[in-house]
Amino acid sequence: MEEYAQIVDKVRGALLGGAVGDALGWPIEFLALEVIREEYGGAGVTGFLPGRSVPHGITDDTQMTLFTTEGLLRCPPGRDPVPALRRAYLRWLDTQQKSGPGPTPDGWLASQYFLYAVRAPGNACMSGLRTQRKDYATPVPLGKPGKVNSDSKGCGTVMRSAPFGLAGFGPDIAFNSAARAAQLTHGHPTGYLAAGAFAALLDRVLGGLDLRTALHRTIAQLGEMPSSAETIAALETAIRLADSAAPIPETVQQVGAGWIAEECLAIAVYCALATDDVRAALLLSVNHSGDSDSTGAVAGNLLGAVHGLHALPMDWVADIEGRDVILQVADDLVVNFGYRDRTRLAERYPLDETA
Repeated sequence: MEEYAQIVDKVRGALLGGAVGDALGWPIEFLALEVIREEYGGAGVTGFLPGRSVPHGITDDTQMTLFTTEGLLRCPPGRDPVPALRRAYLRWLDTQQKSGPGPTPDGWLASQYFLYAVRAPGNACMSGLRTQRKDYATPVPLGKPGKVNSDSKGCGTVMRSAPFGLAGFGPDIAFNSAARAAQLTHGHPTGYLAAGAFAALLDRVLGGLDLRTALHRTIAQLGEMPSSAETIAALETAIRLADSAAPIPETVQQVGAGWIAEECLAIAVYCALATDDVRAALLLSVNHSGDSDSTGAVAGNLLGAVHGLHALPMDWVADIEGRDVILQVADDLVVNFGYRDRTRLAERYPLDETA
């Protein structure tokens, strides 16, 4: 019972932490650090920004993370999850092209109005899914260029992949499932291997390893795969800077800007290692010149998995858009994968027998 409570706390923390980081970073996503400081003071953003239409709103990062979870929950037992994930992502694509759910939405998640907000979704995710809608492009062996957007390694792979590491798969299956699903939209090996590494890292943390040990084992896992050098180098940079430089935005910018997958992952790792103060780490992850909502989302996923929901700033968690739905999805993920009876989830997540 104690183990179950800890898993619930960490899975809730990962999904809600990701949403918080996403919402903190969204309003400043395209601003340079000097502009952020000019507008909001020397400390930059220190909380949800007032005066916005949705000051605590999530973006495509959290939206796609929720649909990743839905795809896993709707995959029939024993089946390859990628076809079910493809169909889940196509349901997300529909939310970006409609004003709200129709009279017969395909599943409970597609009935949630707040998920139909369009907040600068990633180009590769959108174009990749439009390609997938026309014809299912199956994944290729890891390390080779994928069939869709073969040159793209944008952070849209990493920002949606936390659920693979929260499902209790074990690090090998988590890695492979996340990487293969990332190929649905991004074909550059670094892009999808970074997604796999993020999933494996979360799986190890959820299994009880401390973050540094989990990182070193994940880097070793990457080292066994072709085309992994960029992701390994980014993670090693994050560890080195966390051990040697002050936890300030200028150091974050030495790690990268977060627009590409390996930098987004490395920024999250750096922020989680650089300080034990969860609030400070979340703010560090968004106050930089780069893809602030994605780096915030991935850092929030990682911080929530490491520290649990109870350690997140509750004033932010309480105010996040879609909080109750995100909490329900987190609990459903725990229920489905080995901790409780799945039968009560059938109404929200009908199995996708056509996937």
